[in-house]
Amino acid sequence: MNGAWPYLGIFVAAMVEGEIAYVGACALVAAGQLNAGAVIVSGALGAAIGDQAFFFVFRGRLQRWLARFPALERKAAPLVERVRRNATLMVLLIRFAPGLRIALAAACAYVDMSALRFSILNAGTAFIWAAGLMVLIGWAGPAALNRVGLGGWIGSLIAGAVIVIAFKLLGRLQARSMGAAPPSPHSARRATIGSTLSARRDGR
Repeated sequence: MNGAWPYLGIFVAAMVEGEIAYVGACALVAAGQLNAGAVIVSGALGAAIGDQAFFFVFRGRLQRWLARFPALERKAAPLVERVRRNATLMVLLIRFAPGLRIALAAACAYVDMSALRFSILNAGTAFIWAAGLMVLIGWAGPAALNRVGLGGWIGSLIAGAVIVIAFKLLGRLQARSMGAAPPSPHSARRATIGSTLSARRDGR
């Protein structure tokens, strides 16, 4: 594949989606269709921008917004407290917590973490994430599976599928262990509707 378009696609996909498109790109590297270095840079930059977009959107706004919904603020409290105690670790975890990426970025914004600190830590882990997946899917996975006759791009796809499933399971476990995450606008609307209905019933 020639030109910049494949790498632009990887950049956009990593920004809005996560592992699946990047795993496919790593498989194309194993098949000799894409350049490994360009894929790593495109994926890492897209992932970092995607994570940091949520941080900067919520920064300076989330505290005022949650204050309007005490029940939701209490629900978010366990994760927020973890971020307060282990802020650096939580930023480093974002790229490796697929079920909590938005929630952790929002919690970091809620505790008013330094924007420079968040950006540097997140960008660093984005490159580690991209390079690590490339090693596992583009080279190590196919090399190991080649011993059973499943090398090349087929071995790369198998390794990628295993990693995607592992990330999904890890995200679920992390979400359970860390408690509730900062709510979305949809959950806020539901809470508002529920409070309104409850108030009407109490007024009868």
